Amino acid sequence: MTRTATFGAGCFWGVEAAFRQLDGVTRTRVGYAGGHLENPSYGDVCSHRSGHAEVVEVTYDVDEVTYNELLGVFWRKHNPTHRNRQGWDIGDQYRSVVFVHDEEQRAAAEASKAREQAAYRKAIVTQIEPAPTFYEAEDYHQQYLEKRGRSSCTPVLARTA
Repeated sequence: MTRTATFGAGCFWGVEAAFRQLDGVTRTRVGYAGGHLENPSYGDVCSHRSGHAEVVEVTYDVDEVTYNELLGVFWRKHNPTHRNRQGWDIGDQYRSVVFVHDEEQRAAAEASKAREQAAYRKAIVTQIEPAPTFYEAEDYHQQYLEKRGRSSCTPVLARTA
């Protein structure tokens, strides 16, 4: 059985690449969610006027990978104590957010966030919200790093926040 999960953890290129490495992930799409503009473009999102986050929609086989394993990748791929910023990327489109598709995902995300907080001195600012409409990003953004022979666009983050 396949399910869908949606995560925002900064620039979507590296986040997508991380999820694509997991056995059980059957599809990823990068896009935009959580804003107020219908069918936003990358330019709209970068303008900071659409309110959307850059997100990765992950389709996964529940018999091969668990939602908690996906959450583990999410937490390791970014610094959840930074509000609207990841590395050099600054803006509301880079916010830390888990868009949940049902109450089971909400409960798992909230429990996971509480466990993760113990690893940080600063408060985790990750939002946990109901999944809104997902707008797929332009084709050139899909599997961006793979198309360029890279696996990451950011350095590994130390857990010292």
